[in-house]
Amino acid sequence: MRYRVRGGLLVDASGERPGADLGVANGRIVDSVDTDLVIDVDGAIITPGFLDVHTHGGGGYNLHTTDPDEIRAYARWAPSSGTTSFLAGVVGVPGAMPEGQLRAAVDATENPGPGAEPLGIHMEGPYINVERRGAHDPSWLRMPDEAETARILDLVRGHLRLVTIAPELAGAERMIRTLVDTGVTVSIGHTDATYEQARDALSLGITHATHCFNAMRPLLHRAPGPLGAVIEAEAVRGELIGDGVHVHPAAMRALIGALGPERVVVVTDALTAAGLPSGAVLEFAGQQATVEGGVARLADGTITGSVLTMAQALCNLVTLAAVPLPEAVGMLSRNPARAAGVDGRKGMLAPGHDADLLVFDDDLNLQAAICKGTVAWATDSWRDRLGRLGGDRP
Repeated sequence: MRYRVRGGLLVDASGERPGADLGVANGRIVDSVDTDLVIDVDGAIITPGFLDVHTHGGGGYNLHTTDPDEIRAYARWAPSSGTTSFLAGVVGVPGAMPEGQLRAAVDATENPGPGAEPLGIHMEGPYINVERRGAHDPSWLRMPDEAETARILDLVRGHLRLVTIAPELAGAERMIRTLVDTGVTVSIGHTDATYEQARDALSLGITHATHCFNAMRPLLHRAPGPLGAVIEAEAVRGELIGDGVHVHPAAMRALIGALGPERVVVVTDALTAAGLPSGAVLEFAGQQATVEGGVARLADGTITGSVLTMAQALCNLVTLAAVPLPEAVGMLSRNPARAAGVDGRKGMLAPGHDADLLVFDDDLNLQAAICKGTVAWATDSWRDRLGRLGGDRP
Protein backbone atom coordinates (compact mmCIF):
# COMPACT_ATOMS: atom_id res chain seq x y z
CA MET A 1 0.00 0.00 0.00
CA ARG A 2 1.14 3.51 -0.85
CA TYR A 3 -0.17 6.67 0.83
CA ARG A 4 0.72 10.08 2.23
CA VAL A 5 0.09 11.34 5.75
CA ARG A 6 -0.62 15.07 5.64
CA GLY A 7 -1.38 17.93 7.99
CA GLY A 8 -0.10 16.75 11.36
CA LEU A 9 2.81 17.74 13.57
CA LEU A 10 5.60 15.24 12.93
CA VAL A 11 7.77 14.72 16.01
CA ASP A 12 10.83 12.51 16.44
CA ALA A 13 14.19 12.85 18.13
CA SER A 14 15.36 15.27 15.43
CA GLY A 15 12.68 17.83 16.29
CA GLU A 16 9.22 18.99 15.21
CA ARG A 17 7.96 19.41 11.62
CA PRO A 18 4.56 21.11 11.50
CA GLY A 19 2.40 20.24 8.50
CA ALA A 20 5.03 18.08 6.80
CA ASP A 21 4.01 15.22 4.52
CA LEU A 22 5.05 11.66 5.32
CA GLY A 23 5.16 9.15 2.47
CA VAL A 24 4.57 5.44 3.06
CA ALA A 25 5.12 2.66 0.54
CA ASN A 26 5.12 -1.08 1.22
CA GLY A 27 5.31 -0.59 4.96
CA ARG A 28 8.24 1.83 4.91
CA ILE A 29 8.70 5.57 5.08
CA VAL A 30 9.82 7.02 1.75
CA ASP A 31 11.07 10.38 0.48
CA SER A 32 8.13 10.76 -1.86
CA VAL A 33 5.30 8.60 -3.11
CA ASP A 34 3.13 8.86 -6.21
CA THR A 35 -0.36 8.17 -4.90
CA ASP A 36 -3.81 9.67 -4.65
CA LEU A 37 -4.37 8.12 -1.21
CA VAL A 38 -3.88 10.97 1.27
CA ILE A 39 -4.64 10.58 4.99
CA ASP A 40 -5.55 13.88 6.64
CA VAL A 41 -4.22 14.01 10.21
CA ASP A 42 -4.73 17.73 10.76
CA GLY A 43 -4.55 18.61 14.46
CA ALA A 44 -2.74 15.40 15.43
CA ILE A 45 0.79 14.67 16.60
CA ILE A 46 2.57 11.88 14.69
CA THR A 47 5.54 10.11 16.27
CA PRO A 48 7.56 7.00 15.48
CA GLY A 49 6.23 3.86 17.08
CA PHE A 50 7.66 3.14 20.53
CA LEU A 51 10.03 0.24 21.22
CA ASP A 52 9.89 -1.42 24.63
CA VAL A 53 13.17 -3.24 25.27
CA HIS A 54 12.21 -4.19 28.84
CA THR A 55 8.75 -5.61 29.28
CA HIS A 56 7.32 -8.84 30.64
CA GLY A 57 3.82 -8.48 29.22
CA GLY A 58 0.57 -6.58 29.35
CA GLY A 59 -3.10 -6.80 28.48
CA GLY A 60 -3.30 -10.05 30.45
CA TYR A 61 -0.48 -11.71 28.45
CA ASN A 62 2.88 -13.00 29.68
CA LEU A 63 6.04 -12.80 27.60
CA HIS A 64 7.88 -15.21 29.93
CA THR A 65 5.95 -18.17 28.58
CA THR A 66 6.45 -21.48 26.83
CA ASP A 67 3.56 -20.68 24.47
CA PRO A 68 4.58 -18.57 21.44
CA ASP A 69 0.92 -17.85 20.74
CA GLU A 70 0.74 -15.91 24.01
CA ILE A 71 3.55 -13.69 22.77
CA ARG A 72 1.71 -13.21 19.49
CA ALA A 73 -1.44 -12.30 21.45
CA TYR A 74 0.56 -9.70 23.37
CA ALA A 75 1.81 -8.33 20.04
CA ARG A 76 -1.81 -7.83 18.90
CA TRP A 77 -2.64 -5.98 22.14
CA ALA A 78 0.54 -3.90 22.41
CA PRO A 79 -0.22 -1.21 19.78
CA SER A 80 -3.15 -0.02 21.91
CA SER A 81 -0.54 0.86 24.56
CA GLY A 82 1.83 2.71 22.21
CA THR A 83 4.23 -0.20 21.65
CA THR A 84 4.88 -1.10 18.01
CA SER A 85 7.92 -3.33 18.61
CA PHE A 86 9.40 -5.03 21.65
CA LEU A 87 11.85 -7.49 23.12
CA ALA A 88 10.29 -10.50 24.80
CA GLY A 89 11.38 -10.44 28.44
CA VAL A 90 12.62 -13.80 29.75
CA VAL A 91 13.59 -14.29 33.39
CA GLY A 92 14.58 -17.40 35.33
CA VAL A 93 12.91 -20.68 36.24
CA PRO A 94 13.49 -22.76 39.37
CA GLY A 95 16.76 -24.68 39.25
CA ALA A 96 17.30 -24.61 35.49
CA MET A 97 17.78 -22.44 32.43
CA PRO A 98 14.57 -21.04 30.87
CA GLU A 99 14.94 -23.12 27.71
CA GLY A 100 11.21 -23.45 27.02
CA GLN A 101 10.69 -19.70 27.32
CA LEU A 102 13.62 -18.98 25.01
CA ARG A 103 12.25 -21.36 22.39
CA ALA A 104 8.83 -19.73 22.56
CA ALA A 105 10.34 -16.26 22.12
CA VAL A 106 12.39 -17.46 19.14
CA ASP A 107 9.27 -18.97 17.55
CA ALA A 108 7.29 -15.74 18.03
CA THR A 109 10.17 -13.69 16.61
CA GLU A 110 10.63 -15.89 13.55
CA ASN A 111 6.90 -16.35 12.94
CA PRO A 112 5.24 -13.10 13.99
CA GLY A 113 1.60 -12.28 13.55
CA PRO A 114 -0.11 -8.90 13.17
CA GLY A 115 0.53 -6.00 15.52
CA ALA A 116 3.74 -5.03 17.28
CA GLU A 117 6.90 -6.64 15.97
CA PRO A 118 8.84 -8.96 18.29
CA LEU A 119 12.45 -7.95 17.72
CA GLY A 120 14.05 -10.68 19.80
CA ILE A 121 14.77 -11.46 23.43
CA HIS A 122 15.84 -9.61 26.56
CA MET A 123 17.15 -12.06 29.16
CA GLU A 124 16.85 -10.28 32.50
CA GLY A 125 19.00 -12.78 34.32
CA PRO A 126 19.15 -15.45 35.58
CA TYR A 127 22.74 -14.27 36.08
CA ILE A 128 21.96 -11.57 38.66
CA ASN A 129 22.95 -10.92 42.25
CA VAL A 130 20.69 -12.42 44.90
CA GLU A 131 21.29 -9.33 47.06
CA ARG A 132 19.72 -7.11 44.37
CA ARG A 133 17.24 -9.56 42.92
CA GLY A 134 14.15 -7.38 43.36
CA ALA A 135 11.12 -9.54 42.53
CA HIS A 136 13.24 -12.36 41.07
CA ASP A 137 12.91 -15.50 43.17
CA PRO A 138 16.26 -16.82 44.47
CA SER A 139 15.52 -20.25 42.97
CA TRP A 140 15.68 -18.71 39.48
CA LEU A 141 19.21 -17.37 39.82
CA ARG A 142 22.33 -18.98 38.37
CA MET A 143 26.05 -18.28 38.14
CA PRO A 144 27.52 -17.43 34.74
CA ASP A 145 28.91 -20.51 33.05
CA GLU A 146 30.78 -20.89 29.77
CA ALA A 147 28.87 -24.00 28.70
CA GLU A 148 25.52 -22.37 29.53
CA THR A 149 26.46 -19.32 27.51
CA ALA A 150 27.11 -21.52 24.50
CA ARG A 151 23.84 -23.35 25.07
CA ILE A 152 21.89 -20.08 25.24
CA LEU A 153 23.44 -18.79 22.02
CA ASP A 154 22.53 -22.04 20.32
CA LEU A 155 18.92 -21.88 21.54
CA VAL A 156 18.26 -18.26 20.59
CA ARG A 157 19.36 -18.63 16.95
CA GLY A 158 20.64 -15.08 16.69
CA HIS A 159 17.59 -13.46 18.32
CA LEU A 160 19.15 -12.57 21.67
CA ARG A 161 19.33 -8.77 21.69
CA LEU A 162 19.89 -7.84 25.34
CA VAL A 163 21.14 -9.62 28.47
CA THR A 164 21.13 -8.22 32.01
CA ILE A 165 24.08 -9.45 34.09
CA ALA A 166 25.49 -8.63 37.52
CA PRO A 167 29.16 -8.31 36.50
CA GLU A 168 30.57 -8.96 39.97
CA LEU A 169 29.48 -12.62 39.84
CA ALA A 170 32.15 -15.27 39.35
CA GLY A 171 32.38 -16.16 35.67
CA ALA A 172 30.61 -13.00 34.52
CA GLU A 173 33.62 -11.51 32.75
CA ARG A 174 33.94 -14.42 30.35
CA MET A 175 30.20 -14.41 29.68
CA ILE A 176 30.20 -10.67 29.00
CA ARG A 177 33.10 -10.96 26.58
CA THR A 178 31.43 -13.83 24.70
CA LEU A 179 28.11 -12.04 24.39
CA VAL A 180 29.70 -8.77 23.27
CA ASP A 181 31.78 -10.62 20.67
CA THR A 182 28.55 -12.21 19.40
CA GLY A 183 26.89 -8.83 18.95
CA VAL A 184 24.53 -9.04 21.94
CA THR A 185 23.95 -5.85 23.95
CA VAL A 186 25.03 -6.53 27.53
CA SER A 187 23.42 -4.59 30.39
CA ILE A 188 24.63 -4.09 33.94
CA GLY A 189 21.75 -4.63 36.32
CA HIS A 190 20.41 -6.34 39.45
CA THR A 191 23.90 -5.74 40.71
CA ASP A 192 25.69 -5.09 43.98
CA ALA A 193 28.84 -3.98 42.17
CA THR A 194 30.88 -1.16 43.61
CA TYR A 195 31.79 1.85 41.50
CA GLU A 196 35.21 0.32 40.78
CA GLN A 197 33.77 -3.08 39.84
CA ALA A 198 31.18 -1.48 37.59
CA ARG A 199 33.77 0.73 35.87
CA ASP A 200 35.94 -2.32 35.12
CA ALA A 201 32.92 -4.24 33.82
CA LEU A 202 31.83 -1.43 31.51
CA SER A 203 35.27 -1.51 29.91
CA LEU A 204 34.48 -5.04 28.69
CA GLY A 205 31.89 -3.68 26.27
CA ILE A 206 28.74 -3.26 28.37
CA THR A 207 26.66 -0.51 26.75
CA HIS A 208 23.38 -0.64 28.70
CA ALA A 209 22.15 -0.34 32.28
CA THR A 210 18.94 -2.03 33.43
CA HIS A 211 16.34 0.18 35.20
CA CYS A 212 18.73 2.74 36.68
CA PHE A 213 18.37 3.26 40.45
CA ASN A 214 16.30 0.08 40.83
CA ALA A 215 17.88 -3.20 41.96
CA MET A 216 21.41 -1.81 42.19
CA ARG A 217 23.77 -0.44 44.84
CA PRO A 218 22.70 3.20 45.42
CA LEU A 219 24.50 6.32 44.26
CA LEU A 220 26.14 7.84 47.36
CA HIS A 221 28.51 10.75 47.64
CA ARG A 222 31.43 8.60 48.86
CA ALA A 223 30.36 5.39 47.11
CA PRO A 224 28.90 6.22 43.68
CA GLY A 225 28.16 2.60 42.86
CA PRO A 226 27.27 1.31 39.38
CA LEU A 227 25.16 4.34 38.53
CA GLY A 228 28.15 6.62 39.06
CA ALA A 229 30.17 4.50 36.64
CA VAL A 230 27.32 4.47 34.10
CA ILE A 231 26.98 8.26 34.17
CA GLU A 232 30.69 8.65 33.40
CA ALA A 233 30.70 6.09 30.55
CA GLU A 234 29.53 8.00 27.48
CA ALA A 235 28.92 4.83 25.45
CA VAL A 236 26.44 3.42 27.99
CA ARG A 237 22.69 4.02 27.82
CA GLY A 238 20.56 3.79 30.95
CA GLU A 239 17.02 2.49 31.28
CA LEU A 240 14.42 4.51 33.15
CA ILE A 241 11.10 3.03 34.26
CA GLY A 242 8.93 6.02 33.48
CA ASP A 243 5.99 5.47 35.82
CA GLY A 244 6.99 8.01 38.48
CA VAL A 245 6.78 5.23 41.08
CA HIS A 246 9.91 3.15 40.56
CA VAL A 247 11.88 6.40 40.27
CA HIS A 248 10.72 9.64 41.89
CA PRO A 249 10.14 12.45 39.34
CA ALA A 250 13.02 14.43 40.85
CA ALA A 251 15.33 11.46 40.35
CA MET A 252 13.94 11.02 36.82
CA ARG A 253 14.97 14.59 36.06
CA ALA A 254 18.37 14.06 37.67
CA LEU A 255 19.08 10.93 35.60
CA ILE A 256 18.05 12.60 32.36
CA GLY A 257 20.22 15.58 33.23
CA ALA A 258 23.20 13.36 34.07
CA LEU A 259 23.00 11.08 31.02
CA GLY A 260 21.52 13.52 28.54
CA PRO A 261 18.44 12.77 26.42
CA GLU A 262 20.36 10.69 23.88
CA ARG A 263 21.41 8.11 26.48
CA VAL A 264 18.13 7.51 28.33
CA VAL A 265 16.04 4.50 27.26
CA VAL A 266 12.57 4.67 28.74
CA VAL A 267 11.01 1.27 29.45
CA THR A 268 7.89 -0.04 31.12
CA ASP A 269 9.20 -3.19 32.89
CA ALA A 270 5.50 -4.01 32.61
CA LEU A 271 3.76 -7.16 33.74
CA THR A 272 0.63 -8.85 32.47
CA ALA A 273 -1.59 -6.37 34.32
CA ALA A 274 -0.42 -3.37 32.27
CA GLY A 275 -3.55 -1.86 30.80
CA LEU A 276 -5.78 -3.67 33.30
CA PRO A 277 -7.75 -1.99 36.13
CA SER A 278 -6.63 -1.56 39.74
CA GLY A 279 -7.25 -4.64 41.84
CA ALA A 280 -6.13 -7.01 39.11
CA VAL A 281 -4.22 -10.08 40.27
CA LEU A 282 -1.36 -11.24 38.06
CA GLU A 283 1.30 -13.86 37.84
CA PHE A 284 5.00 -13.14 37.30
CA ALA A 285 6.90 -16.33 36.52
CA GLY A 286 4.92 -18.28 39.12
CA GLN A 287 4.65 -15.50 41.72
CA GLN A 288 1.34 -13.77 42.43
CA ALA A 289 1.10 -9.98 42.60
CA THR A 290 -1.73 -7.50 43.00
CA VAL A 291 -2.21 -4.10 41.37
CA GLU A 292 -3.19 -1.26 43.68
CA GLY A 293 -2.81 2.44 42.98
CA GLY A 294 -1.02 1.82 39.72
CA VAL A 295 1.66 -0.40 41.34
CA ALA A 296 2.11 -4.19 41.21
CA ARG A 297 3.40 -5.73 44.43
CA LEU A 298 4.18 -9.22 45.69
CA ALA A 299 2.56 -10.40 48.92
CA ASP A 300 5.56 -9.11 50.92
CA GLY A 301 5.16 -5.62 49.45
CA THR A 302 8.03 -5.86 46.94
CA ILE A 303 7.37 -3.86 43.78
CA THR A 304 7.40 -6.31 40.87
CA GLY A 305 7.66 -4.69 37.49
CA SER A 306 5.04 -2.10 36.60
CA VAL A 307 1.65 -1.61 34.98
CA LEU A 308 2.96 1.25 32.85
CA THR A 309 2.31 1.63 29.13
CA MET A 310 4.63 3.38 26.71
CA ALA A 311 1.92 5.90 25.83
CA GLN A 312 1.58 6.84 29.51
CA ALA A 313 5.37 7.01 29.82
CA LEU A 314 5.39 9.74 27.17
CA CYS A 315 2.90 11.79 29.19
CA ASN A 316 4.92 11.22 32.36
CA LEU A 317 8.15 12.41 30.77
CA VAL A 318 6.51 15.62 29.59
CA THR A 319 4.50 16.34 32.75
CA LEU A 320 6.55 14.84 35.60
CA ALA A 321 10.06 15.30 34.23
CA ALA A 322 9.50 18.44 32.10
CA VAL A 323 11.17 16.87 29.07
CA PRO A 324 10.63 18.61 25.70
CA LEU A 325 8.43 16.50 23.43
CA PRO A 326 11.07 15.60 20.78
CA GLU A 327 13.50 14.47 23.48
CA ALA A 328 10.80 12.44 25.22
CA VAL A 329 9.84 10.77 21.93
CA GLY A 330 13.49 9.96 21.29
CA MET A 331 13.78 8.19 24.65
CA LEU A 332 10.88 5.93 23.64
CA SER A 333 11.86 5.33 20.02
CA ARG A 334 15.33 6.17 18.70
CA ASN A 335 17.28 5.32 21.87
CA PRO A 336 15.69 1.89 22.45
CA ALA A 337 16.11 1.15 18.73
CA ARG A 338 19.82 1.72 19.20
CA ALA A 339 19.88 -0.51 22.26
CA ALA A 340 18.14 -3.31 20.34
CA GLY A 341 20.40 -2.90 17.31
CA VAL A 342 17.60 -1.91 14.92
CA ASP A 343 18.19 1.83 14.64
CA GLY A 344 18.64 1.54 10.87
CA ARG A 345 14.96 0.72 10.45
CA LYS A 346 13.14 1.68 13.65
CA GLY A 347 12.70 4.74 15.84
CA MET A 348 12.67 7.72 13.44
CA LEU A 349 10.32 9.34 10.92
CA ALA A 350 12.95 8.99 8.23
CA PRO A 351 13.11 7.40 4.77
CA GLY A 352 14.00 3.72 4.89
CA HIS A 353 12.54 3.23 8.34
CA ASP A 354 9.54 1.03 9.00
CA ALA A 355 6.26 2.94 8.91
CA ASP A 356 5.56 2.37 12.60
CA LEU A 357 3.55 5.45 13.54
CA LEU A 358 1.60 6.68 16.55
CA VAL A 359 -1.15 9.29 16.42
CA PHE A 360 -1.70 11.48 19.49
CA ASP A 361 -4.06 14.37 20.18
CA ASP A 362 -2.89 17.68 21.66
CA ASP A 363 -3.19 16.28 25.19
CA LEU A 364 -0.95 13.31 24.26
CA ASN A 365 -3.81 10.82 24.35
CA LEU A 366 -3.05 7.94 22.00
CA GLN A 367 -5.54 7.82 19.11
CA ALA A 368 -4.10 5.23 16.73
CA ALA A 369 -1.13 2.95 16.08
CA ILE A 370 0.19 1.92 12.67
CA CYS A 371 2.60 -1.00 12.34
CA LYS A 372 4.57 -1.22 9.09
CA GLY A 373 2.04 0.94 7.32
CA THR A 374 -1.07 -0.92 8.50
CA VAL A 375 -3.49 0.21 11.18
CA ALA A 376 -3.06 -2.02 14.24
CA TRP A 377 -5.31 -0.10 16.65
CA ALA A 378 -7.47 3.02 16.61
CA THR A 379 -10.05 4.79 18.72
CA ASP A 380 -13.58 4.98 17.38
CA SER A 381 -13.11 8.51 16.06
CA TRP A 382 -9.87 7.68 14.27
CA ARG A 383 -11.05 4.36 12.89
CA ASP A 384 -13.03 6.12 10.19
CA ARG A 385 -10.25 8.62 9.42
CA LEU A 386 -7.78 5.79 8.86
CA GLY A 387 -10.24 3.31 7.38
CA ARG A 388 -8.74 3.32 3.91
CA LEU A 389 -5.48 1.90 5.28
CA GLY A 390 -7.09 -1.41 6.17
CA GLY A 391 -5.66 -3.76 8.76
CA ASP A 392 -6.92 -4.92 12.14
CA ARG A 393 -8.59 -2.14 14.08
CA PRO A 394 -9.87 -3.62 17.37
